[in-house]
Formats: sequence, C-alpha cells, structure tokens
Amino acid sequence: MGARVPEGHTIHRLAEDYAARFAGGPVAVSSPQGKFADAAALLDGAELHTADAHGKHLFLGFRGGDWVHVHLGLFGKVTFGGTPAPPPTDTVRLRLANPVSYVDLRGPTTCALITDEEKDALHARLGPDPLREDADPAAAYRRVSRSRTTIAALLMDQKVIAGVGNVYRAEVLFRHGVDPYRPGKDISPDEWDAIWADLVGLMREGVRNNRIDTVRPEHTPEAMGRPPRVDDHGGEVYVYRRANLLCHVCGGEIRTADLAARNLFWCPGCQKR
Repeated sequence: MGARVPEGHTIHRLAEDYAARFAGGPVAVSSPQGKFADAAALLDGAELHTADAHGKHLFLGFRGGDWVHVHLGLFGKVTFGGTPAPPPTDTVRLRLANPVSYVDLRGPTTCALITDEEKDALHARLGPDPLREDADPAAAYRRVSRSRTTIAALLMDQKVIAGVGNVYRAEVLFRHGVDPYRPGKDISPDEWDAIWADLVGLMREGVRNNRIDTVRPEHTPEAMGRPPRVDDHGGEVYVYRRANLLCHVCGGEIRTADLAARNLFWCPGCQKR
C-alpha cells in the first residue's frame, strides 16, 4: 500500500515523548546531516520548554520564541534512545541529547526554525484538532455543513479538521454508518457531534497505546473467535485495508475506491447511501 503520513495521535505521542525526555533542561542540538546545522548551532545548549502538536505538525519550543517546526511527511522517522548515544549517521537531520537520552529525526518533509508569529500563522491555517484542549468542533462543522464535497474528503482536509488521516477517516465513518460519499452539507449537527466525540475518544486512546484500535468490544478477535489482524499500523479495525474481506458486523464485502488520491475503504451494507 506504500507509505502514509502518520496520523495526529502519533504526533501528539511524539510531543509527549520529547517533553518527558528533554523538557526543563539544557539540550545538545545538532544536525549531523547538515541541512539544519545553522539553526541547530543557535539552539545548542538551550532549554526545551514546550513540545506542542497540532494535527500532523510538531513544535519544539526553545528559549523565548524559537520553535523547531517538524512535519514528518511520508518518510520522516523519529528514534529515541538512551545514552551513551551511538555516533549519528549522516541521514540524521536533527539530534537532541542530554545526559540520559537522545532522539534522532530523519527524513522529515519539514524541519525549520520558526518564530512565535510563524507558529501562530500555522495554527490559524489548520482546522481544530480533536486532541487539543482549544479545539472548536463547531468551527469544523461550519465548513462541513456548507460544503458539497464528500464527508470522506472533508475529514482528510487539514484545514477543516487537523490530525485525521486515512485510518481514522475510514473507521469513524464506518462506526457511525455514514456513507463516505455523502456531501458535507448532508451531515446533521447531531451526526457531526457524534463523529467528533468519537474521534476525540479514539485518538486519545491512540496516543495512550501508540496504535489505532477502532473495533468495539463485541468485535475484538477474542469476542469473535477470529485471528488478530496483522498490519503495520498495528491495530484492530473494521474497514481500513480490509478490501474484499468480510465485514465484522454485517458479513458483507468491504469495498475500496480511489478518492482524492487516497484509498477509501467502506462497507456498503453498514454505510448505506
């Protein structure tokens, strides 16, 4: 199926992990690859005070208004470890280290030093994030309710709602019996409230467990006597990457199609038009 951009729960989990290991003390900052070397030299020895996430964007705050903005994209990888840290390879864009931990960032789409104002502008361009305390689901619904675009496409639009990717999109629509091709304007306020609340719960669980699980207790492998799912995203799901397999709920065949250059998965039996 190819690479995919990590969903919002992964970035919030990363923010928690960066903060747990490095916040509150001076950090050695380097760029073995060299692409971030000038900014790393400015930050070297400064204290990390905040690790913040909004959707698929990570922000590491140093000193007054210096922020490292990271977007992993398709190929970005983060590796944490203990000391002594091994010599970094020349693929490491950014290394943070202190006396007990190090973390290496490789292959991100974005790794840039930005100001408070630039960070604010990024937040302003993003939709509300179900994992943030400041999220306003009504703001997302205003955009959804005015749009003829499919709800499946709207859920993936980071300007509408930030952090939802292909897995959560497919799964939350299944869990609420919503046909992915329904226009946003046909989603009722009550349906939106239920979808939003479910995303909040599912994504918080994703942060806690560092994997996506969306099946209800009665549909787990143990409850159904079926083998557990084997997939690199690592969780139990209803429809994501289950094309041509049988639905855990109705027994019908899961369908897939291309929508806005991404694979869409749904159950026609459970998600009727």
